[in-house]
Amino acid sequence: MPPGPKRSKILLLVAIVLVAVIGLFALVTSVQNAAQRRAAHDLQNPAPATPLALAAARASYNDHCASCHGSNGDGKGDKAAGLWSKPTDFRKALAMRRRTDGDLYWVTTKGNWPMPAFEDKLSDLERWQLVDYVRTFASDRSASGAPPPPAR
Repeated sequence: MPPGPKRSKILLLVAIVLVAVIGLFALVTSVQNAAQRRAAHDLQNPAPATPLALAAARASYNDHCASCHGSNGDGKGDKAAGLWSKPTDFRKALAMRRRTDGDLYWVTTKGNWPMPAFEDKLSDLERWQLVDYVRTFASDRSASGAPPPPAR
């Protein structure tokens, strides 16, 4: 066989193996990610929703979240229109009740494209406090300024 066709077959074989390895890596990563997300579902929020904690979380929310989720949690922040996926509207009480604190913590920690992960930007406590804070948007009492007890 001339060197050209043999080399082409080797390159094709290498490309096939490379695609298979990348596909396998993506599958394993996806399965691990799904397992971690399911495990996070039942996590209990260790951060009490005190006025001081909620005030700290409000500052963190304004710094890291409001540009997409909106200052009032409506999902209509300044950057929201430019995103391919609409940011969550935290004011929707029914949707927020369906999500556990662990679910919200996991998404805040790991991100959910286009939302970035905050695992390396905020401490565990800050992320749990954000969970408490975003729940205040779906509360009947949020309009009065009084923080509600967090849903667990």
